[in-house]
Amino acid sequence: MKSKKAYISLIYFFGALGGLLFGYDTGVISGALLFIREDLGLTPLMEGIVVSGVLIGALIGAAFCGNFADRIGRKKAIIWLGLLFSIGAIGTGLAPNVSILIFFRIVLGVAVGGASALVPLYLSEMAPAAIRGRVASLNTVMNAIGILSAYIVNYAFSSSGRWDWMLLLAIIPSLLLMIGMFFMPESPRWLLQNNREEEARKVLGLTRESNKIESEIESIKALKSVGKVPLSELFSPLMLPVLLIGIGLAVFQQIIGTNTIIYYTPTILLDSGFGASSAIAGTIGIGIINLVFTIIGTVLVDKIGRRKLMLMGNVGMTLALGILGISTSFFQSPGWLLLACLCLFMVAYSASWGMVVWVVLAEIFPLRIRGTAMGVASTCLWLANIAVSLSFPILLNSIGSSLLFLIYGTVGIAAFIFVYKYVPETKGKTLEEIEAEITLKKPITNNQKLHMNN
Repeated sequence: MKSKKAYISLIYFFGALGGLLFGYDTGVISGALLFIREDLGLTPLMEGIVVSGVLIGALIGAAFCGNFADRIGRKKAIIWLGLLFSIGAIGTGLAPNVSILIFFRIVLGVAVGGASALVPLYLSEMAPAAIRGRVASLNTVMNAIGILSAYIVNYAFSSSGRWDWMLLLAIIPSLLLMIGMFFMPESPRWLLQNNREEEARKVLGLTRESNKIESEIESIKALKSVGKVPLSELFSPLMLPVLLIGIGLAVFQQIIGTNTIIYYTPTILLDSGFGASSAIAGTIGIGIINLVFTIIGTVLVDKIGRRKLMLMGNVGMTLALGILGISTSFFQSPGWLLLACLCLFMVAYSASWGMVVWVVLAEIFPLRIRGTAMGVASTCLWLANIAVSLSFPILLNSIGSSLLFLIYGTVGIAAFIFVYKYVPETKGKTLEEIEAEITLKKPITNNQKLHMNN
């Protein structure tokens, strides 16, 4: 029994390790950028391109990884991502000039984009319904660990300015992901979708109680019998509403301004009078808050629900951005107030939108197009990310931080309204129940729900 629990833990750990790399490779540039800017003489535009190189690659990875994973399986696709993470880490760490650095940042981004879609997908398909929210949110916990690790590494090398080592150290988790996934099982839902029922039954036996395996197999097979849906049908009247919900969540998660904090916190603090080392040290505190409240969010997500967490998070994020915008408009904000508002934003974001969006995206799409639909939503997410990250240094230079923070706060209000009106609650339901209720428009009766959960 203990060995089974240990193996289940390994499945979830390696499944979520891509999230750690996602966090490290997006967070490490915040500190490295201070020294890359000096060494390579970056303009605000080039600074945005260096940061956005990963995002451009992520857009490519998100666009193609879903269909790729539907064809070869979730496990093999994640192994390929591990290889790309390794190549990208070596290439960026050893880059002799800005052109090579941007190229390998794009390569790295392909892996980041793929991980953003496939890691929560794999975890959701491996986990039982009762704990699926907590398991799927492990991706975000590992993401927070990756961001914090990047901040600590940045601080460790801040005195020497060795940005190359900051980037190169991502090779360690990259190799661990690539090797570890060789020993992990394939998604049981993908196996059933590809007529490998006995293998799927064995995988479900690893993570399910024996008396629940057959009913889950039957519910998956029942939805499989509906048939394969072509990509064009994603935009049909039946599928379009749920696709728009996914796209809306993905885009709002980015344009509320969180990446300006993840990528540019040292720059914001540096402009407020902090020294380079102090600015990077400040990010460690934000990274710790991000990790702690992401963990708190994983505890709450299966207790109070997805919608409530997102709505509560919106209130906190909008309040923090509003204080930032108003205080910097009318007086010179002290450094402690700026840092406190950044921390408040991360508290609200980490316990809600930073984690819950990935959980919901992995839940709401139908099995037969789940990988492709995740790819579409992730593509929109990275487009929004690119727009925010490219525009931030330019807008900061042209209109100032006060108006910029107020704009992001207004977006937060719009996101609250969107969730309240359109996003369904998925807590405690199997993926098949969610699909039947939301996508197939078939309400689940109490008897049917009992059958699907037993």
